[in-house]
Amino acid sequence: MQDKHKDGGMGNGEVVISVRGLYKSFEDIPVLEGVDLDVYNSENVVVLGRSGSGKSVLIKIIAGLLKPDAGVVKVMGEQVDKLKKKELRQLRLKIGFLFQGSALYDSMTVKENIEFSMVRHFKNMAASEVSKAIAEILDSLGLEHTENKMPSELSGGQKKRVGIARTLILHPEIMLYDEPTGGLDPVTSVEINELINEVQKKYNTTSIIITHDLTCAKTTGDRVLMLHDGKFIRQGSFEEVFDSNDERVKSFYDYNFIQ
Repeated sequence: MQDKHKDGGMGNGEVVISVRGLYKSFEDIPVLEGVDLDVYNSENVVVLGRSGSGKSVLIKIIAGLLKPDAGVVKVMGEQVDKLKKKELRQLRLKIGFLFQGSALYDSMTVKENIEFSMVRHFKNMAASEVSKAIAEILDSLGLEHTENKMPSELSGGQKKRVGIARTLILHPEIMLYDEPTGGLDPVTSVEINELINEVQKKYNTTSIIITHDLTCAKTTGDRVLMLHDGKFIRQGSFEEVFDSNDERVKSFYDYNFIQ
């Protein structure tokens, strides 16, 4: 398992995402209970936790897909739940969201999937420019020669890459990854982890990576936070988080590596 080392780990110190006192319940079942989080410019932050721990709910609130019950969530200085529809659309243009299942349209080719995303946001772009941009992004992500393939013809790893390509072509400043290695074999998972790091370096993105995969966390995270019962119970480097006698932490580590 390759470790990730970066100088500083907090970009230039500018807070891009700020969460304070975040609460969220569904049908009186608490999911998030007073979460605080700062994510700094150009930083990869990993949020670890078991299924159902509230990880995905957290990033959906950050992206404005869900409203909090209480608390303040600011993205690039904007309080997300106070934005009007038009303002929220403008903010979302700066946020790339890679869903767990890649969320590709099955009836569209790879090129059409990416084109659909572009045409919605760059209405005045010439068709030749669109085609050139798509070819360049696919080539940069190792997806050359896939333009005319259907999602059903792609491997799991290729689908993830197309999902990332469809997001990156909009030049987002923030990337939200929901279980990026979920359902992938170990070799493909390593490739996706490396790609997340490449995206950070090449596009200078600020990212939150939601995962229960410790290899992903160790490889991609500048900082790791563990979510348990709706609260962050540990944060720091991967080693700092797991240098603990806390049974909640040890059992999570064992669950990943001793099976």
